[in-house]
Amino acid sequence: MDDPQAQASPIPLSVLTGFLGSGKTTLLNALLKHPDMSETAVIINEFGEIGLDHLLVETADEDIMEMSSGCLCCTIRGDLINTLNDLLERRDAGDIKRFERVVIETTGLADPAPVLHTIMNHPYLVVRYRLESVVTVVDAVNGMATLDAHAEAVKQAAVADRLVISKTDLPAGGDGADALIGRLRTLNPSARVLDVQKGEAVPPRLFDAGLYDVDTKSPDVARWLGEEAYGDDHHHHHDVNRHDDHIQAFCVSADDAISMNGFNLFMELLQSYHGANLLRVKGIVKLEEQPERPVVIHGVQHIWHPPVELDAWPDSDKRTRLVFITRDIQRAEIEGLLKAFTEQLSLDASAFSSDKTLSVDPKSGLFE
Repeated sequence: MDDPQAQASPIPLSVLTGFLGSGKTTLLNALLKHPDMSETAVIINEFGEIGLDHLLVETADEDIMEMSSGCLCCTIRGDLINTLNDLLERRDAGDIKRFERVVIETTGLADPAPVLHTIMNHPYLVVRYRLESVVTVVDAVNGMATLDAHAEAVKQAAVADRLVISKTDLPAGGDGADALIGRLRTLNPSARVLDVQKGEAVPPRLFDAGLYDVDTKSPDVARWLGEEAYGDDHHHHHDVNRHDDHIQAFCVSADDAISMNGFNLFMELLQSYHGANLLRVKGIVKLEEQPERPVVIHGVQHIWHPPVELDAWPDSDKRTRLVFITRDIQRAEIEGLLKAFTEQLSLDASAFSSDKTLSVDPKSGLFE
């Protein structure tokens, strides 16, 4: 018999990251008091970093506490997989308050990719959780210097859905904020930039960034993809020694449909040659086998979320559109490869029926 919990709607999961000293913990303290966090479970590394005195209502046990906002706060127990599984088991059993969203705070030095891979590469967690957004906090005082000195800080900003600017109330922060925001917009054109001091960094703006509209619960591909932000040319023109000159963000498209087999080969070649340098990929794909039912894909490096098959195109634009954030990969290389499979190769699609149920190997990203 199928597990009824596995058939439930996946719980949206967001990752909160930011380099050491960026103000991430200060932001999290403020968020824990917000009433919109009432149905959220927050996973942190240490309780000691969070100011719980004014937030704590009751102690459910030594590892899970309920905040005054109604939010549940817990520490990572053993590893993230165990913590996420434990939260699910206790939620399903009614032992803790039912939560409808999860936020994971990473350490200041953390590359967010392993956290994302934990969810996307686990056969049970990928069914119960859905990656919603990556939120990256950047310090307006030290942000420019941090991006210059630390490649991981650049990666944190590059893969974000939301970029939160902190410390703009300080003189040095206010003076440098415009230059920092300009740099971040070049690095990650589609990410929404929010200013903590202006009161913009609130839960609805931070976390509701995934494929599904929070109100309608239906896919909102245009908002999620944000392809209009990429334009035609986002090449960098800075000092070649800067870490972000290795990062490119761009969108490629194709009018012609691609066969399922062709798309698998396209992704297989990309992963074989570039692997970890495919920082993030998301898009909508027009398949020959079902041209009126597009498929939405989402990958972080070499790990892929299960594809979402739509009942129809969300608008009149019926092209394959793929948004890439890459490191040391030229746009022309990916564009040329996609063109080869959509315009030049005639691949036999007869083995695939139009009513085939799509699935994907999370390690390869290939359709099965």
